[in-house]
Amino acid sequence: MATVKEFSGFDAKKDAEILQKSMKGAGTDEKAIVDVLTRRTNAQRQKIVLDFKTMYGKDLIKELKSELSGRFEDIVLALLLKSSDYDAMCLHKAIEGLGTDEGALIEILCTRSNKQILDIKQAYKTLFRRDLEKDILGDTSGHFGRLLVSMTVGNRDENSNVDVARAQADAKALHAAGEKKWGTDESKFNSILAAQSIAQLQRVFDEYQKLSGHTIERAISSEMSGDLKQGMTTIVKVVRNSAAYFAEQLYTSMKGLGTNDRQLVRVIVTRCEVDMVQIKQEFQRNYGKTLESFIAVSSTASRAPCAEHCCCCGVWDACWGSLSIVAIIITKDN
Repeated sequence: MATVKEFSGFDAKKDAEILQKSMKGAGTDEKAIVDVLTRRTNAQRQKIVLDFKTMYGKDLIKELKSELSGRFEDIVLALLLKSSDYDAMCLHKAIEGLGTDEGALIEILCTRSNKQILDIKQAYKTLFRRDLEKDILGDTSGHFGRLLVSMTVGNRDENSNVDVARAQADAKALHAAGEKKWGTDESKFNSILAAQSIAQLQRVFDEYQKLSGHTIERAISSEMSGDLKQGMTTIVKVVRNSAAYFAEQLYTSMKGLGTNDRQLVRVIVTRCEVDMVQIKQEFQRNYGKTLESFIAVSSTASRAPCAEHCCCCGVWDACWGSLSIVAIIITKDN
């Protein structure tokens, strides 16, 4: 279930006017920007972007980028991008420059539907005039690179029917390719985990446990390492319980010293219209705290009056900055 839903009485032209006024004169009315963007769906925000350009002859994203900075700018721009464009930009950031953010590549490519993957590939080509698969191969290697390429195909079986006999055969094949073999046949794991439907994989994992006496997660952990292990494990986690996986992503983005802002914002923005209610439930169940309270503790956002929002979200008595916006999105039922 979503925490950001269609705004009743939506008027894109009125919202465009509010945003225009928020940027006029000295300073920026950030509260007005928050009021509009955190209470509209992505589709509604796209209509605002279109009407803003029609009414004022200016690009809303460029205008806001010139007015804002830091983490607040990051999350505002993330909210205004089309979902496929945002994922494509996150992938590009994960690849460009020195070093690769393998975690971001895994989180996006191993969790999206076939249609989402195809839309992301097209967006990537449109935005950067580059081929996503080629860029991934240029930045990764070996079995991990092949796994990501498999994910970029966007051809996972989406049939909800389960073939029990096939699941039993695949469980035996995985067992033979891993624990019963000197060395590991990673290609066999790839061919099954990257191609079969969620429902079919659930049964394969059940059959594997019956056969081996332990979980597929344990097998992957003992047979693989590094990024390949993380990628394969992510697929298993999403098959088991996608909400729990994203709750874990939120937790790891905030635990310890510092906050991985990119990961935190990415999960919030991409899941708030999908399953954020379930993610919050899993977060509290698994980590013993509400997601809102965890964000409040980990946030180092600067504070300024925002009483109306914070009364709604119950996180701070006065707050500001990108992480407070995130808290509003995930706690406020629109």
